[in-house]
Amino acid sequence: NDVDYELNELKREFLVEAQEKVRELQAALETVRSRESLERVAYIAHQLKGSGGSYGYQSISTDAAEIEKAVEAIGDKGASDPRTEEKIQQHVMNLRVEIERRSAELATA
Repeated sequence: NDVDYELNELKREFLVEAQEKVRELQAALETVRSRESLERVAYIAHQLKGSGGSYGYQSISTDAAEIEKAVEAIGDKGASDPRTEEKIQQHVMNLRVEIERRSAELATA
């Protein structure tokens, strides 16, 4: 039906953009940490958190929220411990896997 088709198209577009955002997240995390790069990571994570939820992708939203929280914690302390770094990397990986999985589902829808 048309509504399902249109919704799936919107979801596809969202997932393509989300993949781009995750690549940008990774790039920002790999550069020399600065206030700007951390703010960029928090901003992208915040966007993914909101849009992931509105498309019904709760786990994308949850992982993005965790990244945002971890980055804010670094911002407050000005430095991060290895555990926080690991947590951020794990959530970025979760996002990548989930976005790929959801994209594959839509490809067959």
